[in-house]
Amino acid sequence: MDEEDPRTIQTETTNNKTTEKGGGNNNIAAQTFTFRELATATKNFRQECLVGEGGFGRVYKGHLDKTGQIVAVKQLDRNGLQGNQEFLVEVLMLSLLHHQHLVNLIGYCADGEQRLLVYEYMSLGSLEDHLLDLSPNQPPLSWFTRIKIALHAARGLEYLHDKANPPVIYRDLKSSNILLDEEFNAKLSDFGLAKLGPIGDDSHVSSRVMGTYGYCAPEYQRTGQLTVKSDVYSFGVVLLELITGRRAVDTTRRHEQQNLVTWAEPIFKEPSKFSELVDPLLKDDYPKKSFNQAVAVAAMCLQDDASIRPLMRDVVTALSYLSGPETGLASAVSSPSPSPCPSPQKNEITADERKRAVAEAIEWGSNSRNNAKNLA
Repeated sequence: MDEEDPRTIQTETTNNKTTEKGGGNNNIAAQTFTFRELATATKNFRQECLVGEGGFGRVYKGHLDKTGQIVAVKQLDRNGLQGNQEFLVEVLMLSLLHHQHLVNLIGYCADGEQRLLVYEYMSLGSLEDHLLDLSPNQPPLSWFTRIKIALHAARGLEYLHDKANPPVIYRDLKSSNILLDEEFNAKLSDFGLAKLGPIGDDSHVSSRVMGTYGYCAPEYQRTGQLTVKSDVYSFGVVLLELITGRRAVDTTRRHEQQNLVTWAEPIFKEPSKFSELVDPLLKDDYPKKSFNQAVAVAAMCLQDDASIRPLMRDVVTALSYLSGPETGLASAVSSPSPSPCPSPQKNEITADERKRAVAEAIEWGSNSRNNAKNLA
């Protein structure tokens, strides 16, 4: 198969305790299930247990008799051309990568032709369900909940890019792949398209272009050359969805508004027009400074030139400042890997420090755009 083998990934030690199966360098830290066990858990994959359906198969809510645990069971489409490869990539990736903002793989089933994955159950479904597919009586996400979700997704990507060795390029970030628990804590899911990043002197990895239209970085679409900055672009699209309440691609809108990034780009250049981007469902219930700064972060992530997009660690820093101490997010979101608790003095961020850091980020982004124009 043409994907690199994810079994070579090494990651930082975490608090997750798993049982390793196999031997040598091919340890898979996940449980194996029989098809019968998962059929029982999902009441024979009954329609009432169906909670989602995507390109790779159906997802069911299940109950494991042995442990009493509520789980999500993804049954891969056996007719999918790439299904078996994506199954292997997902099992290996999620068995070796552990972080509070990556969905936890509990186990898998490979009985005969059946391919199933068992995850922790995320009770609120996907970001798409709460941002883009609202029912008439469903309340919209508040501004600070949106920033919380963006920050968690950014932390998940930061872990993949900076903590995994070699780095992992997620390649399929979109609102339907960000799952939420009952407190709107967010986790990245669906790692079937993930790919190991460049090693040593290599600047990119080459790959057949895959992903979701509207979220893919332009240079990846043009050349098939993949870097961590490809994920940064996709994150910018998701952040723009959170800001606007609009889909990355919406064919029901007028032609000039169907592609979200194309519609937003002229507005990025005129800060006085940033308010045109706000989700109408927020009804002016959002802090203007935080909103404007979030738009500036999205604009930086969506630079055409990949080299001047920020790294995810910089995005995490900017969003951490935007969350603000008054929301409780600054203290509620822990670091990507276990570390000693900081002293109270170090954990406190003054309003002046927060404003200065965000101002520097915006200035950096503005300078980057100007430099790019001068070089053109």
